[in-house]
Amino acid sequence: MSRVLAKRRGAVLDFLLEYGLAEYFLPASREDSEKISGEPLMKDQLHTFAKAARRGRARVAVAGLAAFCAVLPLAARQQSPATPAQGGASDSSAQNSTLGPPAMPIEEIIQKFAAQEAEFKTERDNFTYTQTFTIQTLDSSGRPDGEYTMGSEIVFTPAGKRYEKVTYAPAPTLERISLSQQDLDDLEHVQPFVLTTAELPKYNIKYTGHVQLDELTAYVFDVAPKIIEKNQRYFQGRIWVEDKDLEIVKTDGKAVPDVRKKNGEENVFPRFETFRENIEGHYWFPTYTRSNDILRFSNGDIPIRMVVKYENYKRFGVQIKIGAPSKVEPEPQK
Repeated sequence: MSRVLAKRRGAVLDFLLEYGLAEYFLPASREDSEKISGEPLMKDQLHTFAKAARRGRARVAVAGLAAFCAVLPLAARQQSPATPAQGGASDSSAQNSTLGPPAMPIEEIIQKFAAQEAEFKTERDNFTYTQTFTIQTLDSSGRPDGEYTMGSEIVFTPAGKRYEKVTYAPAPTLERISLSQQDLDDLEHVQPFVLTTAELPKYNIKYTGHVQLDELTAYVFDVAPKIIEKNQRYFQGRIWVEDKDLEIVKTDGKAVPDVRKKNGEENVFPRFETFRENIEGHYWFPTYTRSNDILRFSNGDIPIRMVVKYENYKRFGVQIKIGAPSKVEPEPQK
């Protein structure tokens, strides 16, 4: 019954869009559509972030192909085809000027930045921070027609146990897609991608150049899984490694694999780009992820927009290695 009703609603929406009546009947406003679209980092902002890097507080944008990744294989619940959105983010490497060859062998660079990433991963486990995640589906005019938002804090108990506390979770309005557990796992592990020494054997890593990235200089690598094992999630795309600290400062790619089952169930993952910022003068922490992509389902395309913010990093007093955070749901509002 709900499926049939949803199809009828989809037909009505198509009619309104086709005859230019959507703006008179659909509730979404341009202000709503700018709720997230106002976030993208423009070129001048990236230039400012790069300048800050010389002072030890750089924010580097992960510019790249159209977005959304990993963080959301979106379980297909599309009720009617959506008009594909046009365009998408271009590969930012095309805007980078090529520098000379690396000062050390490529394999040595890979081993050193992987070791640095392992140290960074341990350090990040000793920090508290806030995280805000928002994803929207877009109609053919680019206006939001559904949204999911969740705010949370990664904090510690007095005993030093790390956990995630959900602080804001309004009722979602997504109707054409739903989020799976894979999406949420990607949000935690793939979008803030960390390529450590232990992870190196899982990936093919190809050096593609030494480039100027605003006022930073970076080595560029293409990364792809060697073998995709069942029930495992991987990153596939491009990373930029700052050539002095030898840490990832920019990521552009997606979580793989997409899932398409014989029963028609589909989990499709968007491309995303992730930005890191220099925290405490040494480690580069993810601070911003964005996606502007089209999810291509077998029965039609769905444009989406996604933003993830990681903010308010603060070091916890106890220096211990801690596992993945557990989730605590917000208390019901009175």
